[in-house]
Amino acid sequence: MSITFGNTLLSIVATALTYLFGLRIYRKSNQKSWLNPLYTVTLLLFLLLPFLHMDVKSYEKGSKIFSLLLQTGIVSLAIPIYKQFPLIRKNIKKITVGIVSGGMAGIASSVAFAFLLGLKGEVVASLLPKTATLPVALSVSSSLGGTAPLTILFVLISALFSLIVGPHVLDGCNIKSKTARGLAMGISAQALGANRSFQWGEEEGAMGSVGMTTTAILVSVTIPMGMLFIAYL
Repeated sequence: MSITFGNTLLSIVATALTYLFGLRIYRKSNQKSWLNPLYTVTLLLFLLLPFLHMDVKSYEKGSKIFSLLLQTGIVSLAIPIYKQFPLIRKNIKKITVGIVSGGMAGIASSVAFAFLLGLKGEVVASLLPKTATLPVALSVSSSLGGTAPLTILFVLISALFSLIVGPHVLDGCNIKSKTARGLAMGISAQALGANRSFQWGEEEGAMGSVGMTTTAILVSVTIPMGMLFIAYL
């Protein structure tokens, strides 16, 4: 009991301190996308755990509280969606087309990537749901026979790439629509994209949340059904 409590306390303290340090770096860098705390903190923890004589499984058990907080944070995104519901209802057709086309493009890119590199088995299963937000991607990947570490890696790489490149693409294409910008970031960069959208404004943030959540639903339904169809053939 005391060992478990010690691991939990050490995991929480280590995570909190590395996050504060990563957040400080992010703010001092004028919020450069590639220095987002999600990535710097992950790297810092990777380097720190050996010095704490703690393996990954012990850390995962001790830091479960952060998974709970993440789920709570995602649920709270429903608030701006509710506030912007009249706007969403007004543009429901455009939003639907954007979400479906964006989500399917994400899945298609995963399939193309796997085909070009000759990936098979659990690697493909881990790659396919990369467009969805992490909790959903992990669930879909597990049902297909994928592995959690690979799924996390693919989702984070996809989100980081979209977070860095996405705003430049939107600006380069002269896309000014708040709805389009928010949806694009939420669909492509998941929670990080929704967070970036909130930095632009509440309307963009609400659309980013819509894009993130509905894409997750689309991926969680489409991929398993597609795999069942292929297996049937």
